[in-house]
Amino acid sequence: MQNEPVVTPDIARELGLSDEEYQMVLDFLGRTPTYTELGMYSVMWSEHCSYKNSIAIIKTLPRSGGRLLVGAGEENAGLVDIGEGLAVAFKIESHNHPSAIEPFQGAATGVGGILRDIFTMGARPVAACDSLRFGDPSNPRVQYLVKGVVSGIGHYGNCFGVPTVAGEIYFDSSYQGNPLVNAMAVGIVKHDQTASATAYGEGNPVMIVGSSTGRDGIHGATFASVDLSADSESKRPSVQVGDPFTEKLLLEATLEIIREDLIIGIQDMGAAGITCSSCEMSAKGKSGMNLDLDLVPVREEGMSAYEILLSESQERMLVVAKQGNEDRVREIFNKWDLHAVTVGHVTSDGMVTVHRGGEIKAVVPADSLVLGGGAPVYRRETRRPEYLDTTQAFRPESIPIPKDMNRVLLELLASPNIAGKQWVYEQYDTSVRTNTALGPGGDAAVIRVKETRKALAVKTDCNARYVYLNPRKGAAIAVAESARNVVCVGGEPLAITNCLNFGNPYKPEVYYQFSEACAGMGEACRVFETPVTGGNVSFYNENPNGAVFPTPVIGMLGLIADLEHITPSAFQSDNDVIILLGENRNEINGSEYLATHHGITGGDAPYLDLKEERLLHGVLLKHIRAGRIRSAHDVSDGGLAVTLAECCFIGESRHGATVELPPEKLRKDALYFGESQSRVIVTCTATDADAVITAAHAAGLAAARIGKTGGDRLSINEDIDLSVTEISHAHSGALEQLLEQS
Repeated sequence: MQNEPVVTPDIARELGLSDEEYQMVLDFLGRTPTYTELGMYSVMWSEHCSYKNSIAIIKTLPRSGGRLLVGAGEENAGLVDIGEGLAVAFKIESHNHPSAIEPFQGAATGVGGILRDIFTMGARPVAACDSLRFGDPSNPRVQYLVKGVVSGIGHYGNCFGVPTVAGEIYFDSSYQGNPLVNAMAVGIVKHDQTASATAYGEGNPVMIVGSSTGRDGIHGATFASVDLSADSESKRPSVQVGDPFTEKLLLEATLEIIREDLIIGIQDMGAAGITCSSCEMSAKGKSGMNLDLDLVPVREEGMSAYEILLSESQERMLVVAKQGNEDRVREIFNKWDLHAVTVGHVTSDGMVTVHRGGEIKAVVPADSLVLGGGAPVYRRETRRPEYLDTTQAFRPESIPIPKDMNRVLLELLASPNIAGKQWVYEQYDTSVRTNTALGPGGDAAVIRVKETRKALAVKTDCNARYVYLNPRKGAAIAVAESARNVVCVGGEPLAITNCLNFGNPYKPEVYYQFSEACAGMGEACRVFETPVTGGNVSFYNENPNGAVFPTPVIGMLGLIADLEHITPSAFQSDNDVIILLGENRNEINGSEYLATHHGITGGDAPYLDLKEERLLHGVLLKHIRAGRIRSAHDVSDGGLAVTLAECCFIGESRHGATVELPPEKLRKDALYFGESQSRVIVTCTATDADAVITAAHAAGLAAARIGKTGGDRLSINEDIDLSVTEISHAHSGALEQLLEQS
C-alpha cells in the first residue's frame, strides 16, 4: 500500500479547501484528518457535490406540490405522478468541464451518468434530451468540440438504446473557451417499483455492482468546481471513460433486483464515486457503513484507499441489499456478466469507516460530508453588473430599419442559432423503442406511454442572451417558453428540472446573475404550477476571457392526456386559417435579428407578462383538447416571420402561406423579427377559426385571423415574398456548412 502524505493546511488548500473549511474538518473529527479523509472532504465539499454557494438560494424555489411524489433533492431524480399507477423520473445535469477537455468522452459520460440517475429510481429510461452551447462555429477549435460532443452523445445514447428526442444548440462568443453540455433523461416507473438512495438496517450488506474501479475521473468533482484555464488540458485524467454496452447490462440487472424487492437502497457512483454514494446513503438513512476496500474489484494495480474512494469510473452502483439476499443479487448480476461484490455492511453509528490493507484509512461522520448536513453553506456578495448600464441604454431608434425584409429573413434562417439542426439530430437514434410520436425539430418532443392513451411532452430551453440582458426576466422567459412549447404539442406542463450554468460565484456580478435568475425562475414556476424537482448547478464556467452568458437551462415535463391531442408544429394542409394568439409589440430588444443583422446584444429582455402567458396556455390547451387546432408553433427566436417560415417547411409536407398582418404602429423589423413572448401561430379549419378567436377574446387574450395556408410561397404583407423552397434551403444545411469549413 502507498504511504499517505502527512496532512497540512497547505495540502488542504491544494485539494480545494479553504482555511475555514479545513478548520471545520478539524472540528468535526476532533483531530487532524488522514490524507484519505481529507480527500473525502475535499470532493464532498466541492461546489459540484455540496452546492455550498447555491443551496441557500435554490431552497427558495418551489420544490414541492403539484404531482410531485418526492421533494426536490430527496432522490437521484425527480418523480412525478402521471396517473394509472405510473410515475415519471426525470433530471438534467451538466458535464461542461470534461467536455471542454475531452469532448467525446465528456459528453458520452454525461449521458451515461444522467441515465443511471433515472434507472436507480427503478425507472426505465424512455427518452434523452440535451442542451448545448458553443462559441463561433467557424472556429476550428469550436468545430472540434461540437463534433466531439455530438458524436459522444449519439454514441452513448444509440448504443444504450434510448432515443434522443429533443434538445437545443446555441452559439455565442461567450462560450468560446467553455462549452456547456447539459444532458437530460426521462424514465417511467410503476409507483410500487421505485427505489431510494438510502442505507439503513444494521448488518445489511453493502455491495458494489457493475464495472471495476480504475483511476479515471479521480477528483472529477473538484475539477468541475474551478475555472478552466490554460493548463486544463493537464486535467484530462479527470475525464471518465464510458461503456454504454456495460451500462445497458447494468440497467437490466438493476431493474431486476428492484422488481424482486431485494434491496434497501441504491445509488449511482457519479461525482466523487464511492465516497459520495456511501456518505449520502448513510446520511439519508441516519446510519453508517463499514467498508473494506480490499474487496472492491479494481482494474489497476496498487490503488490506494484515496484513489478507490475518489475514482469516478463509470457504470458502477452502490447497493444496500436486504440481509440474506446477497446470493440472489450476485446471481442476477452474474447473469448479466457484471460484478456484484459485498464490500461491507451497514452500521448504526453514523460513521463511514474505511479499511484498506488491514488498516483503517478513514472514520468520518457521514452527515458531516453531505448537503444539508455538515457541508458548508454560503451566500455570496451580489453586485449589479456594470455592463447592464450599457446594454439597457440601447434604443431601437438608433438603428435603421432594413429595406429588404426578404434578405433579412433568409439571413436569420441561415444563422447558427436558428438554422436547421438536422446535422446534429440525424446522428442520434430518435425512434428506438418505437415510442417517439414527435421527434426533434418541433416545439417539444412527444413520447407515448405504452399500454395507455397518454404521452409525455419534453423540452429543454433557455435563451441565455435574455438572461444576460435581464437575469430575472430572462430566466422567467426560459420557464415560460419551455412551458409554451409543451402546450403547443398538446401537453399540460407538470414540473421542471434545471441546470444552472454560471461563472465564478465568488464574483459578485456573477452571483447577482445567479440569484436574480433563480428569483425569476421561481416566479414563473409558481404561476405555471410547475415545481422544481431538482437538477444541477454548474458554476465556474469561465475561461481567461470571462464568464459564459448566464444559462439556466429548463427541462420541462408535460403530460398529454390522450394521444389524439398530439399537435404538430408545421402547417398540415392547404386552405387552413392562420391565427395569431397573443400580441405583437414594438420591440427588438435581445432578438436574434438585432444580434445577427446589426451585431448588437442590447436592450432589455423581451416583454413578458406571466399571467398573460398562463392565459395563453389555458386557451390553447382547451382548443387542442377540443380538436380545433391543426398545428401550433410558438413565436420565439427570429420572431413572427421566422415562425411562419418554419411552419411552411418543417413538416412532412410543405405548405405555403399568405399572411396579412393587421396595421399596427410598429417598426417593421419589430413586427417581423421582434421576440415579444406569449405568442403562438395556430391553424384551424375555416369552421373552427371563429370559435377559437371568439373564445380567446372572451378570456381576455389577443387573437387575430392573419391569413391562410396554401401555395408554394410565403407572402407576408407586401414586404416578404419568398418560395417555400428558398426559405427551406436557407434553413437546412447552413449549420453543417459552417461546421465543415476550415
